[in-house]
Amino acid sequence: MNHRYRALGLLLVLFCLSVSAEDTVHIVQRGETVYSIARRYGVSLDEMLAFNGIADPRTLQVGLRLRIPRSAAPDNSASATGAQDASGYIEHRVARGETLYGLARRYDLSLEALRSANNLSGNSVLREGTVLRVPSRRVVEAGGPASASDDTRTAGAGTSAPVDSARQTEQRSVDQSIRWPVSAREVSYMTSKLYGVILMGEHAEAVKSLTQGTVVSTGPYRGYGKVAIVQRTGGYLYVYGGCESLTVREGDRVNPGTELGKLGIDAVSLKPQLFFLVYQNNSPIDPARAPRT
Repeated sequence: MNHRYRALGLLLVLFCLSVSAEDTVHIVQRGETVYSIARRYGVSLDEMLAFNGIADPRTLQVGLRLRIPRSAAPDNSASATGAQDASGYIEHRVARGETLYGLARRYDLSLEALRSANNLSGNSVLREGTVLRVPSRRVVEAGGPASASDDTRTAGAGTSAPVDSARQTEQRSVDQSIRWPVSAREVSYMTSKLYGVILMGEHAEAVKSLTQGTVVSTGPYRGYGKVAIVQRTGGYLYVYGGCESLTVREGDRVNPGTELGKLGIDAVSLKPQLFFLVYQNNSPIDPARAPRT
């Protein structure tokens, strides 16, 4: 299971780098609509759509992270399943299949904050029926359980930062002898919080796996589109971000050339860009030198 923990660590790095510390994020649950979420936070539908760059509200997907305009954002206890007590905590009874990682995402907390509030270690097993104490934002901001930036320190990525600060790049010439996940027209190396490459391709072209392996995680991450992570033997993790859609699911086996998804348009540059990172034993390596079998 170590590969799952490494994958979750990488996803937390991506998320913390893509969300400003001042943002409030709502994770879309089954049955919710943009309209119902806007009503919940007391903002207009048009404001919610514009703030998140949503052209068609019918495309809302479960698990999508929506930013809430700061002037209207409530305390994060609004998403709780229990009543908040005087100390600023709510109780959550663990249901079958729920994980600490999933609950931290649901309540917009760091894993460390949730663990700290419940005296749980990194090896603790979450059991159905367990009652967890979930801290509100005011508890975290007052110096209670660790804030979201603690997760990035745990993952070795420094403190959280807006997405722009994670995109300092250095352009390199395209080496035609190197096979990339997309037909790279430009190659730039990220030189800030993340180490990897940004590949300029064609909108909606196939993003292909460079290796054989197992898909250990898939999902949307604001600032990086939809992301697929593939584990390969030898302790390698290949991160493919910037997809418009994904054609694989967690647990799928892939081979070199297997389509993982379609390349999307990056929300910052407004260009079709793939964010491609490779880790070995949880340390970043040059994606150009990573195995391709």
